[in-house]
Amino acid sequence: MARRVGTRSPAVAVAKRLAAEIGGYFLVALGLVALVLPGPGLLLIVAGLALLSTQYRWANRLLHPAKARAYRLAAKGVQSWPRIAFSIFFGLSLVAIGILWGIDFPPPEWWPISPRWWLFGGWGTGVTVISSGGFVLALIVYSFVRFRPRPDVPRHAAP
Repeated sequence: MARRVGTRSPAVAVAKRLAAEIGGYFLVALGLVALVLPGPGLLLIVAGLALLSTQYRWANRLLHPAKARAYRLAAKGVQSWPRIAFSIFFGLSLVAIGILWGIDFPPPEWWPISPRWWLFGGWGTGVTVISSGGFVLALIVYSFVRFRPRPDVPRHAAP
């Protein structure tokens, strides 16, 4: 018996559900970690909740306030040139710190504890910090394009 076009086998449906759940929980957990470490914590939490909202109502209820907060913060971050400049400086600083972290130069004279605790992690940690800087810069560009008002576009007056 031939299967109709557009229908899925139960195994495919279960695999998609499991992938959404595992990926969603992973992204939420990673986002929580990135809230305290360098990284796009709120963005990862929103992405994880978006995946989980395909399976759970509670995730859908949490998704909308988190998404609204993320958009509000993104819009606020590109409302003035000093904020944009500081954000770009911060993103480029993360990239520079990641490169320095990966190079693994020796600890300075003033370092008070064991040298093995100076910039531990090598390129693994450096690449993570560089990636965080890349995320920051990409989000600045996205926020600028999406939320920054353009002076050449006339605003519609209320009737």
